Amino acid sequence: MRNVPFHFMDSGWQNIPTGIPVNGFKIKKMKKLSRYYKKMKIAYIKVAAFAIVVSIFFFPNYQKLESTGDNIFTVYLNGKQVGIVGDPEQVDACLIAARKKLAGTSDELVLADSEISYTGAEVLWGAIDDASVITSNMTSVLKGSVKETLNRSYTVKINEYTVNLSSSEEVLALLQASINKYDSGNEYYVDLVLDGDRELNVLTTQIYSVSEQKEEEQAAEEVMTSVGINAELDAMFAEVEPAVEKDFADYELGLRSLQFGDTVEVVESYLQEDEITSLSQAIEEVTKEQEKEQIYEVVSGDTLSQIAEKNEIPLADLIAMNETIENENSMIRVGDELIVTVPEPELSVERTEEVYYEEDYEADIIYVDNDDWYTTQTQTLQEPSAGHRIVVANVSYRNNEEIDRDILKEEITYEAVPKIVERGTKIPPTYIKPISGGRQSSGFGRRRAPTRGASTYHKGVDWATPVGTAVMASSAGTVAKAGWGSGYGYVVYINHGDGRQTRYGHLSKVLVSPGQTVSQGQKIALSGNTGVSTGPHVHFEILINGTQVNPLSYLN
Repeated sequence: MRNVPFHFMDSGWQNIPTGIPVNGFKIKKMKKLSRYYKKMKIAYIKVAAFAIVVSIFFFPNYQKLESTGDNIFTVYLNGKQVGIVGDPEQVDACLIAARKKLAGTSDELVLADSEISYTGAEVLWGAIDDASVITSNMTSVLKGSVKETLNRSYTVKINEYTVNLSSSEEVLALLQASINKYDSGNEYYVDLVLDGDRELNVLTTQIYSVSEQKEEEQAAEEVMTSVGINAELDAMFAEVEPAVEKDFADYELGLRSLQFGDTVEVVESYLQEDEITSLSQAIEEVTKEQEKEQIYEVVSGDTLSQIAEKNEIPLADLIAMNETIENENSMIRVGDELIVTVPEPELSVERTEEVYYEEDYEADIIYVDNDDWYTTQTQTLQEPSAGHRIVVANVSYRNNEEIDRDILKEEITYEAVPKIVERGTKIPPTYIKPISGGRQSSGFGRRRAPTRGASTYHKGVDWATPVGTAVMASSAGTVAKAGWGSGYGYVVYINHGDGRQTRYGHLSKVLVSPGQTVSQGQKIALSGNTGVSTGPHVHFEILINGTQVNPLSYLN
């Protein structure tokens, strides 16, 4: 039988008669072979399925996860997905590695934004990324977030003020400009030194004297050359040589010391170009005087106008800066603290100058105490006259303001005559409001349309209060009058030890008698509505040297 052409098509197997040879093979044998391949195919599928299951269990990036809430996390860096992890704590190590990798690509300081975020999910099976993959992805994202190249610079901090300069040379130039204003002879120079009180590498300033350094160098050379017996003889003569008082010509006048009045801190930093200030602008900012608030303590003899003049500020501005001052007539006391403005640069310079001058001077006042007088009483026993003297002194300044003066030598041309003042030592009595509560119904001074029969100039203060309110002695004293007082109605007058007198009017009942001694706060009467009165109230006066004054200015 001849060979018949054959195509291996599944549909053709059923139509070929058995026993007929096809390409040299029997059909029967081909059927057996087909069944064998089918079995092999099924076995292959089973093996493949088994391999997939095995890979699920054993492939390192695909694992079974415990069901304890979110157990797989998608990681984002600057809003971009960089991988999937099973534990968020793994991300920090990847970010550190990515930053190191990024930093290795440049010789400059590389800064890049790095904001990590997560989204969690709870799954039974999950694929996680290898740390190297996450690190690589993070590096790519960081490269796109790198800021501009940062410049090595220096940040100078003076109190709350900071300025950034491009080099240490500019820092020194800035500091030198601050002292050159007061060092016309270039006798001092500034250097940067490590601040030993700080744990970190912070620089601070040191000001050196050119002349002192030269003297130290010369002294060191002399020590090297003066050896043996010469050195011993020099030391011996130095000990026995008597001290001689300096003459005026012996003093070395001029700048004696100089230092910064504020702490200066300098640290190295890396900044963008637009964050660095030019040297000329920095010098202007640091050396220019600006108005700064300071505290001024009131001393004896001060007035508001004198304080304003002394601190070179308008009186109106002084009043506006201090809430306790109502107007130019407000009272101030020794020890009061007032806010004033003083022109000062950002970096203050303190210096001491040795100066020679001639001046008229006043001798210190001599006080004679009188224990029978109140402290408000004084009497001048001798008028002063100025003297004249020649002086060498060390004068200390903070910027342009003198803060201390130490006289080193003086020669009196003619003596000053001191002022001699007798003064009292007794504490004067105090005055209190004569009633508790009450509403002020009329103040001291001129008033419009008073009650018929009353004066247009009110000589005291009125407090509206119900009839029968207790009226107390404002201060200790002796009752001068107690009874009817015409327009005052029932009144009480009390004389006090400091020469003052208090008066209490329109009373309903008087509880003391003339000549009686009363103490401060003692009940002396009851309030009423007697005399020329528009309603129940207490009228209160204080008289000094027989003239009424505003009681509110004297009440404690």
